[in-house]
Amino acid sequence: MSNVNKVIVVGRLGGDPTLRYTKNSTAVANFSMATTERWTDADGGKQEHTEWHRVVAWDKLGEICGNYLAKGRLVYVEGKLRTRKWTDSDDTERRTLEIVASDVRFLSPAPETRAKRDDEIFHDHTHEKRERMREAVDDIPF
Repeated sequence: MSNVNKVIVVGRLGGDPTLRYTKNSTAVANFSMATTERWTDADGGKQEHTEWHRVVAWDKLGEICGNYLAKGRLVYVEGKLRTRKWTDSDDTERRTLEIVASDVRFLSPAPETRAKRDDEIFHDHTHEKRERMREAVDDIPF
């Protein structure tokens, strides 16, 4: 049997993604997300544990995440685990475990403020301009 390195998490973003570009103009988005487990202990008390995950998304997926995800959104992330090492400014070797995303799905709607803003933009233009803007929005790959 071959090896498998696959992880699937569903959780909420802990902050807005950071979108950067490499020297070769490759997009990379980084964000953290939380998964929370809740249970009742033997004494009937409610317990909770939150695990934080670092996620990195590359190329077009990174651009989409960087431009459309926001703190608090519920997302499905599928990818592989990768340990990254680097040396910090104090010459200390650091390590982090990340999920390198291959698929990200938005499970909760966009923040209401963005939807309101988009709706206001559509209403402030003539009918022809509104139609062109809607067509452009429909071409965004989700």
